[in-house]
Amino acid sequence: MSNLQIGLAIAGGVVLAAVVAHGAWSSRRNTPRQAQPEPNRDAAADGPREPVMGDMVFDNQPISVPSLARRSAMDSLIDVIATVALDGPTMVVSGEAAIAAMPATRRAGSKPYAIEGYNVHTQAWEAPMPGQRYSSFQAGVQLANRSGALNEIEYSEFVVKTQAFADAINATPEFPEMLEEVARARELDQFASAHDAQLGFTIRARNASWSPGYVQQNAAHLGFVAGVIPGRMVLPASAQGMAPVLVLGFDSQAALAEDPAQSAIRDIALHLDVAQVDRAEQPFERMREVAAGLAQTMDGVVTDDNGQLLTAQTMDQIGVELQTLYDTLEQRDLAAGSLLARRLFA
Repeated sequence: MSNLQIGLAIAGGVVLAAVVAHGAWSSRRNTPRQAQPEPNRDAAADGPREPVMGDMVFDNQPISVPSLARRSAMDSLIDVIATVALDGPTMVVSGEAAIAAMPATRRAGSKPYAIEGYNVHTQAWEAPMPGQRYSSFQAGVQLANRSGALNEIEYSEFVVKTQAFADAINATPEFPEMLEEVARARELDQFASAHDAQLGFTIRARNASWSPGYVQQNAAHLGFVAGVIPGRMVLPASAQGMAPVLVLGFDSQAALAEDPAQSAIRDIALHLDVAQVDRAEQPFERMREVAAGLAQTMDGVVTDDNGQLLTAQTMDQIGVELQTLYDTLEQRDLAAGSLLARRLFA
């Protein structure tokens, strides 16, 4: 074989090797990054999940009620409250009778509706329970939520439901004046609309995409736990039963794929519902830290919903504006993370 043939053979081999190497590199580049094996992860897999409270639910928002709490869940700040007096000063109604008389649904239009009884034994307002006796009742409907202000039709439904309950237990209801309450509802709705903040960051992959397992593993390292919805993880609050501090979301179809390891995720979203989270949790500061941590470990960048890079200066400005918002909510007795704020901004 001549020197020329030998040279061409060597060159051909080099080109072939380069093509094979490039193909392997391209394949690895296009394959979503995978979670790495970790020791003792079985316990973590069976660990905490997104909190689900069974104590009380108002407008689909879990509310933790301590066993010693004796205050009414209703509040005239955000509720229309009608008194329901029994016909006779010595009369009482059993919990079973009250429950049987309650309406089938706990809503008036799009607004939460509730009935409470005054327990003669504990001297506390509570939702009627079997085995208890009640000397009076009250019914309430929420003035506003994220669906808007209470309107005349919803108020009328509130009246009809309450009157039917009162008739069934031989009681007489007393309602506030409708036009005044509807006007109050509109004012509260205007305030809530002007002070409702929900923040979102997006972490986008620079190069290689991510598998669901890779996202979940890195988020778990920062304290996130699996949510009840595929493609959702939450950072729990420090107090049990409270709304999560942050929510992390990614493509639910990728999470439900037959082979999730081959599902390619190129961006994930971080969400903060400001009014739902106590200011003491420092949620925005933690949101910044989480976004930066995920971007660094997963080779990504932090952007807004439109794909614009978020600078430190922009985030600082958001932080300043949030402090003003927190102050305003507290001045209105609707502090972020409080029971009233969680109901109103729901």
